[in-house]
Amino acid sequence: MRKTVLVTGASSGFGKAIALKFLGEGWNVLASMRTPDPALYPADDGLRLIRLDVTDPRSVERAVAEGAEAFGRIDALVNNAGIGVMSALEFTPDAVVRDVFETNFFGMIAMCRAMIPVMRGQGGGVILNMTSSMAIAPMPFMSIYGSTKWAIEGFSEALAYELDPFDIRVRLLEPGLAPDTSFGSNAQGRMQGLTPPPYETIAQSYFAAMQDNYPGPFTTVEETAQTAFEAACDLGRQLRYLIGADTKQLHRERKAKSEAEFLHGVRDMFLGVAPSQKDHP
Repeated sequence: MRKTVLVTGASSGFGKAIALKFLGEGWNVLASMRTPDPALYPADDGLRLIRLDVTDPRSVERAVAEGAEAFGRIDALVNNAGIGVMSALEFTPDAVVRDVFETNFFGMIAMCRAMIPVMRGQGGGVILNMTSSMAIAPMPFMSIYGSTKWAIEGFSEALAYELDPFDIRVRLLEPGLAPDTSFGSNAQGRMQGLTPPPYETIAQSYFAAMQDNYPGPFTTVEETAQTAFEAACDLGRQLRYLIGADTKQLHRERKAKSEAEFLHGVRDMFLGVAPSQKDHP
């Protein structure tokens, strides 16, 4: 019997690449999105497009039930749906904070809660939760988005222990910065006016310096999809999967240095400080 995966946020970027990877590997794929568009995917008997808004509990329940009915079981869940925001916290309205958490964190929890009884009833499965390299090295002006990823990390580690007796594995996917996704452009409307003076010049300088000093090649959607597939097939107990040269370098730096050294190094990298200009931690 072919295995089945449900991917949230599968209309573009990581989600679409992951869905196509599983489909190419012979899995049944439930590609979920707020507005299903058949033009996004090739016709395939193993593919179903599902309408899903992870912030709507009834939509979550319907999508999981529809997916389980379509192929008889759901072996893997990829919680990829997410939205981003770049902002100075001082000027970030509560509504924006709550919107980001509703999708990135509470929506992920809703999907896990709906999927667990399905997987428990069929004797096992795997849940893959998407976080980010910002769960290793948070960036300025990304405190809200980054905090959702840190929340997912802690949640997932605890859930892994909780579900182990039912042979339900939990994985964390940690990709780095991936310019070939539409993540940044999708966030533009949400970010308008959220880095005004006195932060505007600082933010512009930071992002310019980050482009010049970024640690290694950017992450690609292809390597993210490949790692997601490998994590889903892995029967071991690994929790975190580092994706991209940038994520792996940040992880090495964090492990090798004291907290003060690491934080100063990241700060200097982001702000474009030359080695001769750096102060000592």
